[in-house]
Amino acid sequence: MRIASYVAGGRASFGLVVGDGIVDCGKRLPFADISAVLAAGGLPRLADLAGTAPDLALAEVTLLPAVPSPLRKVLCVGLNYRAHVAESAGREVPEQPRIFARLADSIIPHGAPLVRPRNSIQFDYEGELAVVIGRAGRHIPAARALEHVAAYTIFNDGSVRDYQKHSVTAGKNFPWTGPLGPWLVTADEIPDPAALTLETRVNGERRQRTGTGDMILSVAALIEYISGFTPLSPGDVIATGTPEGVAHARKPPPWLRPGDVVEVEVSGIGVLRNPVIAEEDAA
Repeated sequence: MRIASYVAGGRASFGLVVGDGIVDCGKRLPFADISAVLAAGGLPRLADLAGTAPDLALAEVTLLPAVPSPLRKVLCVGLNYRAHVAESAGREVPEQPRIFARLADSIIPHGAPLVRPRNSIQFDYEGELAVVIGRAGRHIPAARALEHVAAYTIFNDGSVRDYQKHSVTAGKNFPWTGPLGPWLVTADEIPDPAALTLETRVNGERRQRTGTGDMILSVAALIEYISGFTPLSPGDVIATGTPEGVAHARKPPPWLRPGDVVEVEVSGIGVLRNPVIAEEDAA
């Protein structure tokens, strides 16, 4: 199933994406949002609506982040593709995940503007596969980790590189720099998250392309590690790292500029697309 969170007619809801339409599950089921669905183990209730005719066209709605606010945890992994480590001068292949957190106000949906901050022009893209937890757990063994995954989506870890040099938390947490979407694809449709292809394009030009099987630490290994230091809950998001091809590794760096359009595509999920604007032009 593809499950979108959205606003239509001033009302927030969620539903099944069927072709170019959406089945409004929010008006049919007793859940406030997709986070409540995951917390209640309610995905089978959505599956029961799979044959329902769409209520709305996708073009009629404004998408929200694939997991809408209030987000409990967004945990991101740095340096998780070998070729990306190689293009990052002076870095060694990590033996353990490099984890950092994203603040909720940095997360935006598909279609919303990526905001280049006024503090810097060194604004970079990082296309990533994101994992959404469906079953709570602590100290989850890798052998059973995928049983805790509800769905997958796409993340663009917009990074302010000069700030990142002295503070990863700062460089990764400027407001409106982390697109998450366009929707969730349930785990039953992606039995092997290491068998996907990820591609990032800027203005139609391919910048990144790789298989997710090139991750240094697999989705299962990441869940095992992360659940060892913090409990994972339904709706928590893990962004699994970006492959090679980011702007800061190119000479000269093609930093994102206002007017650019960034697309991150992951096979089996879809395309996450966002225009870039200057902070001065943000509403």
